[in-house]
Order: sequence, then C-alpha cells, then structure tokens
Amino acid sequence: MAQKAPDFTLTSDEGQPVSLSDFKGKRVLIFFFPKAGTAGCTAQACGFRDHFPAIRDKGAVVIGISPDKPARLAKWKAAEKLPYTLLSDPDHAVAAAYGAWGERSMYGRKFTGILRSHFVIDASGNIEDAQIKVSPQVSVERGVKALVEN
Repeated sequence: MAQKAPDFTLTSDEGQPVSLSDFKGKRVLIFFFPKAGTAGCTAQACGFRDHFPAIRDKGAVVIGISPDKPARLAKWKAAEKLPYTLLSDPDHAVAAAYGAWGERSMYGRKFTGILRSHFVIDASGNIEDAQIKVSPQVSVERGVKALVEN
C-alpha cells in the first residue's frame, strides 16, 4: 500500500501559508535543505531551477523546505532566481514527519539537523519516491527523472 505524504501548512517566502493539500491533483517534488545560501543547498535548488521548465511542462510542482526564516528564503530565492515556492519549517516538525531530520556529521562533529532529501508525491498525495541523505546532484538527477520520465 502506498504511503500517504504527511500534510502540512508552513509559511512561504512570500509570508503566506502554503499547505501540501493545496496541490492535490498535481505531482509535487518537495526537497529539504539545511540552509539557504550555502554551497550544497544552492547547487540543489539551482539544479531544480534549471530543470523547472521540463518539470512544469509535466504539470508538477517543486517546493523547497528549510528551517530558514521566510525573509531569508525570499532573499535567496531572488538572488538565485528560483521559480518555485520555498517554505520555512523553523521547528523542523515537517522535516521530522518526512524523516528528513536526524543525526548528521560535519568535520567530524555530530549534530542533529536537516538531512538533505527529496520526496516525489503523486496526484493522490502518496509518496512515490523518497531519497533521504542524498547529495545535491543526486537529488536533482533522481528527482527530475522521477517527475519528467514517469
């Protein structure tokens, strides 16, 4: 049986509430990233930006989620010309619901944070593809393939 994607409502880069259920009937790619403006996050976000016309042509939607405040997301979105919505998950509740919050390590130090991930959700709200702890390049490659080729 297909796993239902957890619904949520978060504040967008435009300061508006956005819910997953707003996109019922469309395929959605949600990607979780640790911090706007960092190298890996920018590579991931810009990869989805660069493939956005093909994704949009398939009638799909891209949403990026991080713990950053909406104002920071808006600034980064403008700087990188991202054509899709970014959402703020300050208490990481949505990331946790998707399994994208957990132990990470950087420079030998362990800490809890966002696990770079993406999820493709079908038009009925079921998780079609889940990639957790992926590199920015692999996330873009697999996410775009799932949306554009299926």
